[in-house]
Amino acid sequence: MTQIRFGCFLAPHPPQEQFAIARRVEALGFDSIFTGDHVSFHNPLYESLTLLASYAGITSRVKLGVGVYLLALRHPTIAAKITSTLDVLSGGRLIFGVGVGGENPKEFEACGIPHSERGARVTEGIDVVRRLWRDTPASFKGRFTQFEGVSIDPKPVQKPAPPIWIGGRSDAALQRAGRQGDGWVSYVVQPERYKQSLEKITAAATAAGRSLEGFTRGHLTFITMGKDYESAERVWVEKLSKRYAQDFGPLARKYGIIGTPTQCLEQLGRFAEAGCTYFILDAICDPATEAEQIEMMAAELVPKFRSV
Repeated sequence: MTQIRFGCFLAPHPPQEQFAIARRVEALGFDSIFTGDHVSFHNPLYESLTLLASYAGITSRVKLGVGVYLLALRHPTIAAKITSTLDVLSGGRLIFGVGVGGENPKEFEACGIPHSERGARVTEGIDVVRRLWRDTPASFKGRFTQFEGVSIDPKPVQKPAPPIWIGGRSDAALQRAGRQGDGWVSYVVQPERYKQSLEKITAAATAAGRSLEGFTRGHLTFITMGKDYESAERVWVEKLSKRYAQDFGPLARKYGIIGTPTQCLEQLGRFAEAGCTYFILDAICDPATEAEQIEMMAAELVPKFRSV
């Protein structure tokens, strides 16, 4: 049976608190630490790759992931340079999650990127990044990026390259995952749709002549654990509604991992049955209780899946 792995998605804190929680995540045995990515957001948010670089200096084992990097907002050549450097400095621990984004059109306006081009830019950008990671010198001729005889050194430590996980729920994202991804990470879906999405990814990979051997099937999920479902649900709705500036009340029972440890295990188990092999857990709670939530996840959830 495929081993299920666990990452921990950390909310932003003042620097020393951020570093303390990251060290604790590693000590508790999680497989990775993840962060999100936006140029502009409703709430303060660190630049993702800069934050991962800071984690690289204070941890030694955990993988360092971005879930997901809005590649269309950056020039892919610069992204290739930064991610290659990050993989070297971390000793080969980068997981490069890539997505389209788009829920905040002002980000694209601020970066001078037409919102309508974001999908095409991500698809091409992935190829640019991989080409520069691999070739010395590299050349590329695409719709948005053209260069000849360019080298990005040092190359990443991971061979043949750091894994690129594709994020998203749309058919375009699933096609991209099947054609280009080393993994896929979903969010805000139910187990039934998760299973259907994996089938679409498999079909896309088959059509492209690709094998999905070693392909990671991930799910980033919002989780609140508590003494009962109702009290945990109230926290989940309050905190996510504030984070995303919209009402999450109608979404709780449909998409949340919420309740007692037993209830959360059952809810995660349905995703495992649907094919998920990598959970990225985002603890939704008061900042002051995030460390406690992470401790609970490590004690009550992670060992149960690893003992199967």
